[in-house]
Amino acid sequence: MSLAYHEFSIILERRLSIMKHHYVEVAEGYRIHYVREGQGTPVLLLHGWPGFWYDWCKVIPLLSKEADVIVPDFRGFGLSDKPKIEPVRGYGPAVLAKDIIEILDHLGLDEVIVAAHDIGATIAQTLAKTYSSRVKSLVLFNPPYPGIGARRFEPEVQTEFWYQHLHNLDLFEQLFADEPLAAQKYVRYFYEHWSGEKGTMEENELQFILEMYALPGAMLSSIMYYRARAADKTKQASVSSPGSPILHETSVFWGEADPVMKVEWSDRLGEFFEHVTLFLWRRQRKRLKGFSGIY
Repeated sequence: MSLAYHEFSIILERRLSIMKHHYVEVAEGYRIHYVREGQGTPVLLLHGWPGFWYDWCKVIPLLSKEADVIVPDFRGFGLSDKPKIEPVRGYGPAVLAKDIIEILDHLGLDEVIVAAHDIGATIAQTLAKTYSSRVKSLVLFNPPYPGIGARRFEPEVQTEFWYQHLHNLDLFEQLFADEPLAAQKYVRYFYEHWSGEKGTMEENELQFILEMYALPGAMLSSIMYYRARAADKTKQASVSSPGSPILHETSVFWGEADPVMKVEWSDRLGEFFEHVTLFLWRRQRKRLKGFSGIY
């Protein structure tokens, strides 16, 4: 059951007080929220969908002991502004990457290590290609990348990719835009279905995420990225050669339990990343195992 707004405001304030929260106004006039903790080598953590900076809530305290950790909310997510603009113009990877660069400029950071998953991994690759000198290295988790190609459209995987098609239908607004309880049920489904290790998330942690997505406009703004990306994904499906691969040192951690980004899709990483090491997370062994070394 959704909390009353004033109750959620109290919970939000308590959770936010645990870490240092900041905002930067980007060139378009929108405010982008980010968490910053620690000192040392700058490390940028990028979230996925359905998430926000809180994706990394358990990583930040550990990593900040040795690094300067910056964790933004992409526009349309979390505590960042949610502009009502045409998706391609306002929510594509190039736009979100530019927002990130403006955060780095604001903080006076020339170069960062970028760790990311899901849509964050796509933005990380955009940063590496478009702003190469600003990225020191990449750490990607089960990343979407062009080498997946047309396999994402094969009939047998649509039982997992159906949500991306729904996000591009007007029906989505009718189901979720003004229905906070429905939005919470929708988001809960993915956290429970996509978790490789069931039961690892505490209910109060999940409830905080659900309440964030129940806020006015939050559910709808979070899918604008998918609408901006729809045409690009079709183009990527026809990619036969990588062109210029990403040259940065890249570590890819791929969990075999991921029902969406299938582990066998890691087979073309070496074509799209010049210096990549792949690590597989095997459920049976419950530890990381290096796989194939450097391609």
